[in-house]
Amino acid sequence: MLKVGHVQLDTNLLLAPIAGHCDLPFRLTARACGGVGLAFTDLLCPHGILKQNTQTQWLMATNEDDRPLGMQLYGQDADLMCEAGRWAVERGATTLDINMGCPVDKVTKTFAGSMMLCTPDNTLAVARALVRAVDVPVTAKLRLGYGEGELTAPSLARALVDEGVQCITIHGRTAYQRFKGVCDLDGIRKVVEAVHETGANEIPCIGNGDIKTPFDAKRMIDVTGCDGVMIARAALGAPWIFRDTRQLLETGEIVDELTLRERCGVIKAHYRWMLEMRDTRRAVNRMKQIVHGYAKHLGPCKSLKQGVKEVIFEAPERLLDVVDEFVERVGSAADDVPVSWREREYQLAASAGAGAVA
Repeated sequence: MLKVGHVQLDTNLLLAPIAGHCDLPFRLTARACGGVGLAFTDLLCPHGILKQNTQTQWLMATNEDDRPLGMQLYGQDADLMCEAGRWAVERGATTLDINMGCPVDKVTKTFAGSMMLCTPDNTLAVARALVRAVDVPVTAKLRLGYGEGELTAPSLARALVDEGVQCITIHGRTAYQRFKGVCDLDGIRKVVEAVHETGANEIPCIGNGDIKTPFDAKRMIDVTGCDGVMIARAALGAPWIFRDTRQLLETGEIVDELTLRERCGVIKAHYRWMLEMRDTRRAVNRMKQIVHGYAKHLGPCKSLKQGVKEVIFEAPERLLDVVDEFVERVGSAADDVPVSWREREYQLAASAGAGAVA
């Protein structure tokens, strides 16, 4: 299986550092479903880490069941990144990732994230310093380039490997595209080839972008030759995507998709972790948002969404009852697969087609 530096992973499937979503309850939920080789925190601000900012401390929260764990840092100041990196390692980071792909203004206005693609000399200096500062593998997540049509990632990825970076993840879009358009598999393939051509055969290159079903993950590996895939937003409504993707990659098929009852069990487990780790008001509010993502994989579930919407802070356990009542109402169909991955693929294709027509 995949190895990042001295860290051996159980699978070649990585949970992305999804901004605003990748907290400890969610990571534990995905891990419990199975198939996660390495999970990442939300992207972390070095200033927030060193000042022990409350929000940053929450984003960094971890426990012994949350391993192996990558913590992703963004910043262009080498000294600050090193100091924050050492702090993160002391608090449970198995690997450290440098964000070189985030296109949002909050990050790029500090000349971090995808702006690091525009300053390769400083970017390499940051990577070189961080590699020397910590005793865990340092990785990097890039985009294909910064401007429209740019493809600067192959040369930068090659240089990062020369500086000691132990894994490259490449998102198949430019920063200019943000999250629009389609993932460029040919661009990813060129970065994979550049990493493999360094002669450091043990350095993996991970593909990222538009992984919406297990079939997308297999297609990316087949087309680009990448060593693994990083899955982002598709996991939010179906954290079992790692489990099912592992089955597909290992056997050529998804042999036992979760039933409606089992999927509702995942929702309940997710909520219990949130109640345990967050204050009640935040847990209830967050779950009201999260259930809409899960709903895409549950079939008709209007009563569930409405019931969750009506849960009040004074009676947080009521949400668990709402899920149980929904399962009971469904009856024997609760032991069927409500929306298979193949059906989900058809839904997404139909939605994309409708959008194109509109």
